Amino acid sequence: MAIPGKGVVPADTPVLTADDLGVLRGDGVFETMHVRRGRPWLLDEHLARMARSAARMDLPLPPAAELADLAGQACAEWPAEVEGALRLVCTRGPESGGPVTVFATLAPVSPVAIQARRAGIAVVTATLGFAADARTPAPWLLGGVKSLSYAVNMASQRWATGRGADDVLWVSADGYALEAPTASLVWLSGDTLCTVPAEPTGILPGTTVRWLLDHADRLGWTPAERMVTPAELRGVRGAWLVSSVRGPAAIRALDGAELPTDPELTARINDLLGYP
Repeated sequence: MAIPGKGVVPADTPVLTADDLGVLRGDGVFETMHVRRGRPWLLDEHLARMARSAARMDLPLPPAAELADLAGQACAEWPAEVEGALRLVCTRGPESGGPVTVFATLAPVSPVAIQARRAGIAVVTATLGFAADARTPAPWLLGGVKSLSYAVNMASQRWATGRGADDVLWVSADGYALEAPTASLVWLSGDTLCTVPAEPTGILPGTTVRWLLDHADRLGWTPAERMVTPAELRGVRGAWLVSSVRGPAAIRALDGAELPTDPELTARINDLLGYP
């Protein structure tokens, strides 16, 4: 763990007060990024998204340079050969008043995440209960914001685990696949690599997915943003849930039905993104 002004401290160092609004209300923002060769990947892109989230929540985030320095301190002695998950957190601070609370944590990527990247995942769909375009005109729903309020996300994943699946694909009330609780949806239709458009749907714009689509031409594919239904995913060449730490996890089953999977396609995506 690293704290501004103190640098790296023991992981059990107290950071939050009992009335911190990040704990009491989930009032704060965070970013998690993949650490490879001892450095956080796509740091600038993650910091830019964190700044957008903070602005949407009227949260006084420290300058990007200070957060980048904090990330560098956390990673300074991290073993180059170990995959890491770096999390930057900023809460609104104590309910009694005071500055925001900022800290960074760094831990090894879990074996479960690495296994999902290598072997694929079984996914079930779950409704969000509102239409795909409901969040855009309702800014209080915080569509596209990576806030600390992840109780629904975690409850969704526990629900999936209880049904023998590995993850969830959220679906709108009007039937469109949107995103997963901690990942973005990507699929290959012909030679077109697609993801769900973030602006009209209010999903979280994925930093890793954005980089992947911006460099899809290296794989001979054309990038696109499209709406898709779960049923339509059964006819594509491949579909993945992509997150910064886990990387691309091929969806091998959706609601109990097998999906087309090609290990070579997954390997090409992993190689392009730099995941081992």
